[in-house]
Amino acid sequence: MSGPEEGRDPRSVGRFDVPQQVPAPDAEPARRNGHRPAAQVAPTPTPTPTATPTSAPTPSDEVDAGVSGGTEPAVSDRPGDHWDRKVANGLAFLRRRLSGDYEVDEFGFDSELTDAVFHPLLRLLYRDWFRTEVSGVEHVPLDGPALVVGNHSGTVALDALILSAALHDKHPAHRYLRLLGADLVFRMPVVSELARKTGGTVACNPDAERLLRGGDLVGVFPEGFKGIGKLYADRYKLQRFGRGGFVSAALRTGTPIVPVAIVGGEEIYPMLADIKPLARLLKLPYFPVTPTFPLLGPLGMVPLPSKWLIEFCPPIPTAHLTDSADDPLVVFNLADQVRETIQQTLHTLLERRPDPFGP
Repeated sequence: MSGPEEGRDPRSVGRFDVPQQVPAPDAEPARRNGHRPAAQVAPTPTPTPTATPTSAPTPSDEVDAGVSGGTEPAVSDRPGDHWDRKVANGLAFLRRRLSGDYEVDEFGFDSELTDAVFHPLLRLLYRDWFRTEVSGVEHVPLDGPALVVGNHSGTVALDALILSAALHDKHPAHRYLRLLGADLVFRMPVVSELARKTGGTVACNPDAERLLRGGDLVGVFPEGFKGIGKLYADRYKLQRFGRGGFVSAALRTGTPIVPVAIVGGEEIYPMLADIKPLARLLKLPYFPVTPTFPLLGPLGMVPLPSKWLIEFCPPIPTAHLTDSADDPLVVFNLADQVRETIQQTLHTLLERRPDPFGP
């Protein structure tokens, strides 16, 4: 008589059923020979396809695991996934920009646009073209406000942009540097928009103090146009720091001052002469003559590949001097201390870099 178990694979008995309930096919011959029935001995289960493998998974196994809910890196091993993600992220970025679904702060700073567009471009300059070496980043606070004060040079103010990108990339907390710029920068239509988008604002005490009270890193170049417009013969000689307005902002907020020395900017556009009549005609602070400009026209705007060194110096505390923010003597002495620190650091860096265009 055939039962419901007829035709069932005996190998499945040991895995899912109680062995005594289904006798093995050779049970009767075993009894006649006086042996123990085979049904009482649990058969060894045959491994099924769902068993856990004992060897390391193959690349195809890793891909399958990623598709079915495994780790994310497994999916990225498939060819083309890297570029697929880049295209998807780019389209998502364009969609947000076109729809206006992004945020800017009260000064117009757009962190998403800075990370996606401006910093990658500047990274090519400071890392690959200028071969920049950065040291002393540990002196920049991990959080909270600080006033970063640097020397200015280079005919075109690339040093400010390079400093902001390098600091963001090298700092453990990837902090943004909010640059203070001259009025001329914010009177130029396109340049003004770019400066605002990258976090810049007018170099005035009210804006500087608002940023510092908000816990931001603020970058200032007290030499101004006197620094970037000086002749190549005066390279790495710091100009006058003005009336020390940056010191007053630091004192009123109790913010530490971090001096920073930048070597390399003087050689990118070596200014051999300044055509002052033409500068007055164009309402510019100076009109430079360099080895490549205006001789080569637009090609003269390509910076020479000098070797850059950037060093952040130990911070100068000001919290104990907040009551002296309006004392001219304290302000000037502190400004001189910052200036002297930067000048000495410049000399040290120049000794480390004997060849301006070396490796």
